[in-house]
Order: sequence, then C-alpha cells, then structure tokens
Amino acid sequence: MALAVVVRAADFAELAGYGLFGGLSYRAYLRRLALQLRALGGHGFEVHLRVLDPADYEEYCEAFGFDPGDAAAGVAYAADPELAGEPFVYTGQRSAVLLPRLADDHRARVRISIATVALLAAVGEGPPGERRLVAVMRHAIEVRSAVAAGAGDGFHLLTLRCHGPEDGEELTTALDLLVERGRSAVGDRDGEAFCVTLAAGLAAGGAGAMVLHGDPAAPGGHTVRGWALCGGLLRPMTAREVLDELADDVGRGLPFPPAAVPLPGFPLPVPPAPQEGGEPLD
Repeated sequence: MALAVVVRAADFAELAGYGLFGGLSYRAYLRRLALQLRALGGHGFEVHLRVLDPADYEEYCEAFGFDPGDAAAGVAYAADPELAGEPFVYTGQRSAVLLPRLADDHRARVRISIATVALLAAVGEGPPGERRLVAVMRHAIEVRSAVAAGAGDGFHLLTLRCHGPEDGEELTTALDLLVERGRSAVGDRDGEAFCVTLAAGLAAGGAGAMVLHGDPAAPGGHTVRGWALCGGLLRPMTAREVLDELADDVGRGLPFPPAAVPLPGFPLPVPPAPQEGGEPLD
C-alpha cells in the first residue's frame, strides 16, 4: 500500500485548494492519517510513504494529464515507480517521529535525483560511461568510508558542495556520521545521497569542498578538517584553507562553528588507474 503524506502545514494549506482533504483541518488530517496507518499496519499491510510536495505534485499532474483535485491523481503520485531508491516503509512510528523522518527522507531523495542527473551527464553514455559510472561510485563510497575511519569515534557532520566545470549547477549535501570503535553505519538514504553527489562532483571534474566537522564533545574540541575538490580529485586542505572555507560558508548564510579548531585534511584514497578500455576519473 502506497500513501502520499503532507508533512508541512503550509503545504497542506496550498494543496487544500484542490479539495483533496474534504474540508479537514491539518490537525484533523494528521489524526485521520495516524488512524489509517495503524489500521493498515494492523491488517498486515506494508505501507510505503511518500511526501506529498505541492510543486512536485502539480508538475506530476500536468505531465500525466491528471486533475490535481482528483483522488486518483494522489494515488498515482504515491505509487509512482520513478521514486528514487528503496521505499520509505512505515513501521509504527508516532506522527511526531514519523513526519520529520519522512521529510528528511524526501530531502535526501531530491538530492539523489538531482545528483544522479548530473552524474549520468558527466560519465557519458555507452559501455565506457557504464564503466566510468561504476568506478566513480566505488571511489565515492571508498572516500566516505575513509573519512569515517579517520574521523575518530563520536558524532560528526560531513558536508559537501561541488559543481561542474564552467560554473555548472552547484550540488550540496550533508551526512551525519556516528563512528563507534572505528566503524560507521552505512546504507541510509543520506549516505546514498552523499555518495551520489560526491560521485557527480568527481566525474564532472569541477570545483568544490568537503568539510568534516568533528564531535564538539571530543577531547580535542570542535575540530574541522577539509578537502578541496578540483579536476576530479580531492586534495587535503591546509588549516588556513579550512578556516577560509568556514568564512566562505558564513557568506553563504551558514553560522561559523563556535570554538572551531581548523586542522589539515588527512590523505584520502586516490581514484584507481583505469582498466584497459576504460577512462580515468579525472
């Protein structure tokens, strides 16, 4: 069973103009949703959820000729097979927990979709493009694992911004890392979004930066390390370059981390040499 769910009151107000909710208030809609989810789960259904985003929904209806106020449009949108990645499965969470997680999942899906388009354009078509796609994705996963291994135990934030050559579209993503005994959990949607975005930046050969914010509760304080992305390669930044990157983030509207300790980035794996008939990542 697939359901499309409104997670923001503002989105509900916008979509209510199509008559989708039968005059319900947003609070009443959430109560009805909770009852519906519990009933479906209680009858043994696996329920797949998708965020009902107004702009995306309107675009979907226009593309497929649906009336946005038709209930069938909402059903088709919820069950759209083009939804990126594995489905978001309802597992009995209360609404206060479910809605923020679903919203985070939606943001990651959007990042995956945008980065995938950029990645496929960068690697090219045909067998050479397929080999390059596999190689760059493997390298991105290897880089993420190496960063986690070098971060040390604790909670960390890994951010990435990159774009293609000649001022291509900027891609951004972020990943919370929990490292325990030198190992980090992998496979969640944010992790997938990070790897696809990094792969797109590497394959496009543009410029960017990857920044690792260390656990503020660690003995060394809030350490920050960085790597510059250029020409399909990640180069460790100096401590001064990390500080400059944090200052640039302030210019982009991000807060400067309090008591930050800029440190040089550590070495990361380099792209493998191309196989016969293949192409280098850079």
